[in-house]
Amino acid sequence: MRGFQDSEPPARETTRLERPAGNLPAELTRFIGRHTEVAALMRELTTSRLVTVTGVGGVGKSRCAVRAAREARERFCDGVWLVELAAVRDPELLEHAVVEALGVTDHTGRPPRVVLTERLAERRLLLVLDGFEHLVEQCAALVHELLRQAPGLRILATGRCPLGVAGERLYPLAPLEAPAPGSDEAGTLAPLSEAAWLFAERAAAVLPEFTLDERNHKLVDDLCHRLDGIPLALELAAGRLRTLSLEQTLARLDDRFRLLVGGSRGAPPHHQTLRTAIGWSHELCTPAQRLLWARLSVFAGHFDLEAAEYVCSGPDLPAEEVLDVLTELVAQSVVSREDALSGVRYRMLDTLRAYGADWLAATGDTDRLRRRHRDWFTGLVTWCELEWFSPRQEQVALRVDDEMTNLRAALDFALSDGEDARLALYLAATMAFCWIGCGRLSEGRVWLDRALQLRTEHAETRLKALWVVGYVAVLQGEPEAAVRALHECQEGAERTGNARAAAYSLHRTGCLALIQDETQRAERLLRAALERFDEAGELNSDVLMCQAQLAMAIAFQGDLPGAVALCEEAREVADEHGERWARTYALYVLAFAAWSRGDTGTARALLEESLPVNHTFRDLVGTVLALELLAGITATEGDPAEAAVLQGAAGKLWDSVGMQLFGSKAFNAPHVACQQHLVRRLGAARFRECVQEGERLSTARAVARALRRRNRGAGEQPETPGGARELTARPEPARPALPPAPRAEGGEQERSAGGQRA
Repeated sequence: MRGFQDSEPPARETTRLERPAGNLPAELTRFIGRHTEVAALMRELTTSRLVTVTGVGGVGKSRCAVRAAREARERFCDGVWLVELAAVRDPELLEHAVVEALGVTDHTGRPPRVVLTERLAERRLLLVLDGFEHLVEQCAALVHELLRQAPGLRILATGRCPLGVAGERLYPLAPLEAPAPGSDEAGTLAPLSEAAWLFAERAAAVLPEFTLDERNHKLVDDLCHRLDGIPLALELAAGRLRTLSLEQTLARLDDRFRLLVGGSRGAPPHHQTLRTAIGWSHELCTPAQRLLWARLSVFAGHFDLEAAEYVCSGPDLPAEEVLDVLTELVAQSVVSREDALSGVRYRMLDTLRAYGADWLAATGDTDRLRRRHRDWFTGLVTWCELEWFSPRQEQVALRVDDEMTNLRAALDFALSDGEDARLALYLAATMAFCWIGCGRLSEGRVWLDRALQLRTEHAETRLKALWVVGYVAVLQGEPEAAVRALHECQEGAERTGNARAAAYSLHRTGCLALIQDETQRAERLLRAALERFDEAGELNSDVLMCQAQLAMAIAFQGDLPGAVALCEEAREVADEHGERWARTYALYVLAFAAWSRGDTGTARALLEESLPVNHTFRDLVGTVLALELLAGITATEGDPAEAAVLQGAAGKLWDSVGMQLFGSKAFNAPHVACQQHLVRRLGAARFRECVQEGERLSTARAVARALRRRNRGAGEQPETPGGARELTARPEPARPALPPAPRAEGGEQERSAGGQRA
């Protein structure tokens, strides 16, 4: 799920590393049957802009829709994108989920719906909204707006009911064909049904020696027919062949159907059928398996073994036994195993999770398990905050990506649990590295604002939340909100004698002054913040960023050697601790200094080292600053057309950051000098053509193009050493244009990783 393939996104957005086909997941098991349904869905998508696949849970809506989307993807030049909504519990986060699935990053403070409508307005793509039934009203409103504003958009939705949007085309998905077993008039067995083929395929996966033959053909037909051809039930039945024969399975199935048929009288028939399949699987579990199934239902999305061992263990299920019981649930297809970037993870289907949740509620143990879930993920983000300032920084980002659905669930429970508001504040504030460093400023602002509305007597936790939300507001370009939060933080720090909070409030206020061109005030504040950090023994990514921002402030006032010295020191500390993100800003200052003295080779090498890191962490500010400087270096090297392309790409990215070059004359000076040089070399018309070519590049393609020389392993030699002097000449040479206070657009700016000075 990494971005779009063609032109650059409109104002104030960006994308992650892109793949043309979108983000459809790879199929882990063979797709059986459904050829007629897939073909019908593809036809529907040619004539209807909204097609909704309806049906019972477990009938295969998602699998069928994804297969149809995959088959139709060549029709959509901007890709096919899957949004999984089952784990989105809060309706307010629906639009955030769509934004994230599309790989869009926007930190401007605009509503996500505005971002989406602008982003999709001129795109030709297919959006697959999977599992919307618990968000029907909110999803219907969003779909209606997106279809009105984006004429090239088509939507394929799956749910248990229609959306009810004008123009919607319904496609009810029936269970797989599963006729009653019998023989034709000639006495030969009837051809295998799709349900039987599915069962046979899954049975062979768990029992390699299993094959369909004349002996078991009728037994398989009988089993499929009695399970109503529901794929979920068939797969669960196949999983039991690890321990049971077909005959034994049929015998036990007969008992379970009688036990569970009908359910409550008010329930619709399709719920009764689904519950029969799930209830049968549940009844076949041992008491320990049932207990773990119920407790695992507190996880949203997937989870890892360590989390399951902590959250689900107890006197009746010791932690050391969780692995064995979990393995049994995996074998029964109640839980599936997945390989993620952060390691092996496990997942339950949503319908199975809901069934387990009902059992957990019946025991009265839901709140206790959700508190354990909250406590585990509070501990996890505490660890991640510390590890952010370490060689494991990128691994932390990957882990957070995998855990976001659970982190949201933990935050949601912490905010709703009236017993201890402090934990909600702590969790939201400790996730600062996630909001700022992993490209989730907008979502972080939502959680922080909600947490700060709670009343708590724990002043230290509130102060941390204030300096985090204040900094998020700075990065979003909302100075008034930032000033309010940081002023309250400063007052609270002075009142309670909290030196750490005082240092962070000074740092964040200095960042605000820097992006507002108040360089002398920024220098005073940032120097004071560094002194406070030193006194408090604080050393982390925030401190390194503070030092880099101080270098920016003094460079704007003419002290370039002093700025370089500060950044060399920051780079050494970063290297010592394995820190990568804040280090990129030190590299940027050093690259600018090298370019200014005509050493374009060193400048390019420094930027080619920092730019991939900026992009990996989705730091738009670091990315766009590097592209701007690479445009100047490329012009110096004698390739004005390529320089204009890079400048066009950077100009488009600034729309995603906010005001072009922060509206600052100092920040804008090198850009203007480079532009004037390029116009003279190319002429206005050719310059504009090259800029427009750059504007059409996606973020990933712009980065790849900027790094093209490095990736080829060769590059042109500089045209003349005087080019840099021409482009950096200014009326006020004492104010060289260095990078602005990093407004961490992809999240690469400041962190709150409260590590202590070693």
